[in-house]
Amino acid sequence: MFESAELGHAIDKKTFKAEVQKLREALLEAQFELRERGGFQVLILVSGVDGAGKGETINELYGWMDPRYLSTPAFAAPTDEEAAHPFMWRFWQVLPPKGRIGIFSGSWYSMPIRRRIEGEIDQALFDQRIDLINRFEAMLANEGALILKFWFHLTKEGQKKRFKALEKDPRTAWRVTKASWESLKTHDRLQEVASHLLRLTNTPWAPWSVVESADDRYRSLTVGKMILDALQKRLASPQEREYPVAPPISPRTDALDVLTTLDLEQKLERGAYQLRLAQAQGKLAELVRTPEFKKRSLILVFEGADAAGKGGSIRRLVAALDARQYQIVPIAAPTQEELAQPYLWRFWRHMPKVGRITIFDRSWYGRVLVERVEGFCSEADWLRAYSEINDFEHELRADGAIILKFWLQISGEEQLQRFKERENTAFKRYKITDEDWRNREKWDAYHQAVCDMVERTSTGLIPWTLVEANDKNFARVKVLETVCERLAEALKAKG
Repeated sequence: MFESAELGHAIDKKTFKAEVQKLREALLEAQFELRERGGFQVLILVSGVDGAGKGETINELYGWMDPRYLSTPAFAAPTDEEAAHPFMWRFWQVLPPKGRIGIFSGSWYSMPIRRRIEGEIDQALFDQRIDLINRFEAMLANEGALILKFWFHLTKEGQKKRFKALEKDPRTAWRVTKASWESLKTHDRLQEVASHLLRLTNTPWAPWSVVESADDRYRSLTVGKMILDALQKRLASPQEREYPVAPPISPRTDALDVLTTLDLEQKLERGAYQLRLAQAQGKLAELVRTPEFKKRSLILVFEGADAAGKGGSIRRLVAALDARQYQIVPIAAPTQEELAQPYLWRFWRHMPKVGRITIFDRSWYGRVLVERVEGFCSEADWLRAYSEINDFEHELRADGAIILKFWLQISGEEQLQRFKERENTAFKRYKITDEDWRNREKWDAYHQAVCDMVERTSTGLIPWTLVEANDKNFARVKVLETVCERLAEALKAKG
């Protein structure tokens, strides 16, 4: 894999100067067009051997383009804040918005490579992380991102030679540290691990380019030209998918589905309700104060028909919690800032760290519900979202999060009664809008979307809990008791 990057490529100073002049003009023009159109974001990953010139090349790119519209996240060992969140959390925080370019010095590849070299993870776990990264990059590409990945290669002898040259120059001597010389000892192991990783992550939507890095001018010019070529091609024509996004939805031949088979007439009398509610609240309060919970996080997702009682269930649940321990995130239409990012970005921002709870009043499932029904995204977008959401949730779970999902269902007759009650009650009037009445007209379309959602995203590890919500007392107790039961099981299993 690295043979073509050991041929001795070099460019003389005169040629470099002439080529750079043309390259700079073209890069600035492409960057301006990208900024004006704002149709996609650009992610440039710079990885490779220590001392191969990653920092120098990034500096060159800043000199050739407008630095106001570039960002350079750099990743070393995770901070305490980052370590308290799921692995991918810190990368989602720094994605450039559409119309901008992010140059990543280190990336989601850095830690898996280091841990594999040092023997902290075996081949199976390493390959699992690779698979997760491939799915992550595929999701970004499907959301429109242009992903360019560069691996800067040096032979072991070339790496040693470069360290010596940097040490001799007072202006660059500071770049060579004890850790730099230590990296020579793992050079061969790095090549072995990197070769495997590059092979499995060299995808059509996020390809790798291996660049020979012994000659600074050759390396910088090659990278600049490849970035320009990719930008120009993407700006000249819309992206075309080269692979299927998801299996099609299966047709239904009868009226039975996960919603029509619910018994919505279940009730809970007031006395029993108050007793069971108090018991469940007490149990929840105990569970979130255990030492085991301090090592985990809890994510609660509430979806449901309009007026199904999500807010009431959430209020009874948080009554058992310390307000400093949780946050409620109400989800409405995305802002302009959120529209400039992949749709999951705004949810990653709110992922809780260990020992904390985040409650989503509506969630990422809007992509396969309201966005699907209202036509806010294409069929290909919402079809692929099922697997992207499954990947997202299972990634969170693998990093220690406990995820519970609730769909609250009421009948059409009960919804109509609640709508009218809201209109006639002063302190509830704000809850009813023209949008609610308009959504009611699409009851059947939403019904189908919910059934498809449950079918494709209710997995064995993160299932949906369907709540019969015609009776508010019954629904609130079922939610709380389910949270307690599932939370207790998760904490016990982890321990």
